[in-house]
Amino acid sequence: MTLKLNRRHYLALSMASAVPALHAQSWPAKPVRLVVPFAPGGSTDVVARMLGQKLNELWGQAVVVENRAGAGGNLGADAVAKAAPDGYTLLFASGSITINPSIYATMPFDTVRDLTPISNVASGPMLVVVQDKAPWRTLKDLIQDAKANPGKINFGSAGIGSQIHLAAENLADAAGIEITHVPYKGESLSYNDLISGQIQMMVGNIAAASALLGAGRLRALAVTGATRSPLLPEVPTVAESGVPRFENTGWFGLLGPAGLPRPIVDKIYQDTVRAMGDTQIKGRLYVAGMRPVLSKPEELTAQMDAELKRWAQVVKNRKIKAS
Repeated sequence: MTLKLNRRHYLALSMASAVPALHAQSWPAKPVRLVVPFAPGGSTDVVARMLGQKLNELWGQAVVVENRAGAGGNLGADAVAKAAPDGYTLLFASGSITINPSIYATMPFDTVRDLTPISNVASGPMLVVVQDKAPWRTLKDLIQDAKANPGKINFGSAGIGSQIHLAAENLADAAGIEITHVPYKGESLSYNDLISGQIQMMVGNIAAASALLGAGRLRALAVTGATRSPLLPEVPTVAESGVPRFENTGWFGLLGPAGLPRPIVDKIYQDTVRAMGDTQIKGRLYVAGMRPVLSKPEELTAQMDAELKRWAQVVKNRKIKAS
């Protein structure tokens, strides 16, 4: 049996060496650390804190959100990959977890071998946004300008390899334009420079951009989902704006270290379903342009496998690499 096959069947294999069910029932017996691999204020952080608060209530133990930004999410993910597989250190990841292996020449951990997928917690489309004083009224305007002036339009992201970085690269690839990436250590940090005009555009999460849109500081040109967002029904999709069949959705999910026993995986998953089923949480996600997904561990494993292949192709097409 190959190593890859072992990884894909960790759920069955872990049962043989899993802690007794009684151990899982008594877990957690101390605070749980939830590592967010980006700076505070971005969408990953926002959703993690929503979930952490509810799990705190369910478990009767503190869920401590720890922001460990850097290397497009690799620093925080590496800390979890190297943690003890006891459930007390978890990762709240974004889609960057499936992007970085294609961008970084060397990785401090192996995404497939060193992490245990638990659940894709929430998902939602992104927005192509520009400063409110920008000359472009539509995405078509921006694309035409980018084609006439290759590389002159700068876009920000939460860091090299972040899912909003690759969302913009994916858009550029589909639209046939050249735009220049300016990475930051978190999504919220990049909006400061977008507002001031230091960068010209972003493909960001609705949750992080919504307050700035409401305040008239940003203008939304398009939504990256297959359909328009009910929060912004007047904003067309990217596909409606001249880039056929384009769709790019962000996601946020729970992972643990490799070897996390199945009884603990099941408890975390089941309690996450309970937490995200809260009416207030659903309402907050809706306002942020997202919806609960709550995929099972096996489903998140399959999703990540597919995305690793998909992003590898985009990275190759765009010739992206970490400096």
